[in-house]
Amino acid sequence: MAKRLGFIVNPIAGMGGTVGLKGTDGEEALRRALELGATPVAPLRARRFLEELVKYRQALILVTPKRQMGEELVRELGFEVELLSVEIGERTTAEHTKKAAKELVVRGVELLVFCGGDGTARDVLDAIDMKIPVLGIPAGVKMHSAVFATNPRTAANVVVKYLWGELGLMEAEVMDVDEEAFRENRLSAKLYGYMLIPHEPELMQSGKEATPLVDSERENQLAIARYVVENMEDDVIYILSAGTTVKAICDVLGEDKTLLGVDLMKNKKIIAPDVNEQQILKAIEGRKAKIIVSPIGRQGFIFGRGNQQISARVIRKVGGPKGVIIIATPSKLKKIRYLRVDTGDEEVDSMFRGYLRVVIDYGRERMVECC
Repeated sequence: MAKRLGFIVNPIAGMGGTVGLKGTDGEEALRRALELGATPVAPLRARRFLEELVKYRQALILVTPKRQMGEELVRELGFEVELLSVEIGERTTAEHTKKAAKELVVRGVELLVFCGGDGTARDVLDAIDMKIPVLGIPAGVKMHSAVFATNPRTAANVVVKYLWGELGLMEAEVMDVDEEAFRENRLSAKLYGYMLIPHEPELMQSGKEATPLVDSERENQLAIARYVVENMEDDVIYILSAGTTVKAICDVLGEDKTLLGVDLMKNKKIIAPDVNEQQILKAIEGRKAKIIVSPIGRQGFIFGRGNQQISARVIRKVGGPKGVIIIATPSKLKKIRYLRVDTGDEEVDSMFRGYLRVVIDYGRERMVECC
């Protein structure tokens, strides 16, 4: 008997990332993203997920909303389709996601897979609570929640393992941040609840953990920062990613840095704050550039979560891993199983597989596996 899989795509999820808006919650944010030239992210990632499942399509029925929220991709790739009754217009909203999720419970799907970010996860949580298990395909900007697979390919792997009885279930937290506060350089995160997910710790991401504000951690960050500053090259543009560990570099230099954005530095001075992908590409064209980044606490992502401005195109421009400086305190690394990269470009992601050098203190480095 065919397995019934629920499938919802939030087609606007993640569009604010490369243009530096840090999310697309709300009509105004979407409008601004489109004005800045943002292009859809979620449909591409949903397609990558479905392509991994094509070999199993004879054993699957995909129960999905109409049009761009699932039907178009599912039909294009030849899956058997069962359409939901929710009417979908040109623009989709949170209400469409909620109605679709509620109907999937009634339709008796074995697993609900959604493609989006933390906002989409909240919508699904509001609609179904823990009535059926879920799995997120990461396509948003923030993705602090623990309901997401590490990337679209691993999401498909989790689906197969769960539907054919290899995995049990566990509760996972749904987190989200206030996007308006986020755009104003303030991190205001909140736990909204829990949903049931397949238990596969190797292929699922952890929830984000903030860096602890203790004296020893701060001293370690500043030691790393002094080492990085002393080794900075003249006339090289440094692309500074988000987070407190990278911000410590600017603190040492007496420069202002956006905590949650991406800034550009040259000759130890900030030359452009809170830049987007296009601004980065324009600034580094024909110039030597390097990226400085710290992995997200617990999750281990160095690219693809909260810093989509540093896109695969930017990473290629700096020469791949050789143009990337990774910094992290030992206490942060203790809670990270692997470093991870999820740019949406599999060729770029594969460049980082293996062991990467991480600066962990003044003059001290450690090799950490990236997968």
